Amino acid sequence: MNFTKIMNKIRGYAKSLSYTAHMLAVLAAMFLFSCSRSERGQPAVAEQNSVINQALERTNIWLIDAESQEIDDFIERYGWEMKETGTGLRYTIYERGTGRAAEEGMTALFNYSVFLLTGELVYSSEEQGAKHFRIGQGGVESGLEEGMLLLRMGDKARFILPSHLAHGVPGDGVRIPQRSTIIYEIELLDLI
Repeated sequence: MNFTKIMNKIRGYAKSLSYTAHMLAVLAAMFLFSCSRSERGQPAVAEQNSVINQALERTNIWLIDAESQEIDDFIERYGWEMKETGTGLRYTIYERGTGRAAEEGMTALFNYSVFLLTGELVYSSEEQGAKHFRIGQGGVESGLEEGMLLLRMGDKARFILPSHLAHGVPGDGVRIPQRSTIIYEIELLDLI
């Protein structure tokens, strides 16, 4: 096993330990509050829910920040120049087309390749054919819809979607694991 693979395994192990520690803290808070009895009834439950919600919120913020740092490190490692939107989508348009701009309500037809941060190709139009969807109607990753609105017909672009803009906590149940950042390589062929 080469050094890079060993380091990636160590990083993954450390990341899962940190995630586990955060989740254990949330569970401990839930346990402690569920064990305490109060004669006040409802106020104690509301207080308990507030503490649990705050712990979950802190954990989610930590997870988003950790994923964002992982994406930034990945971009730096490859020397890519990318912009970031307010939602956390990273993108670059590396070849400009001359067609009209994408708008909500249009159907986008595009070639694509989808990768994990490990470099593993998980889906592509070579395997499954060009993809299409109506912009603004859902049914695709929210980060893909957001990114598509940045393009013109003929553009070639790269999008990095953090898990909350991709398939979220569960992954896609097929090839994309839980909480995975994904990379889209896009060529916008047509807007109808």
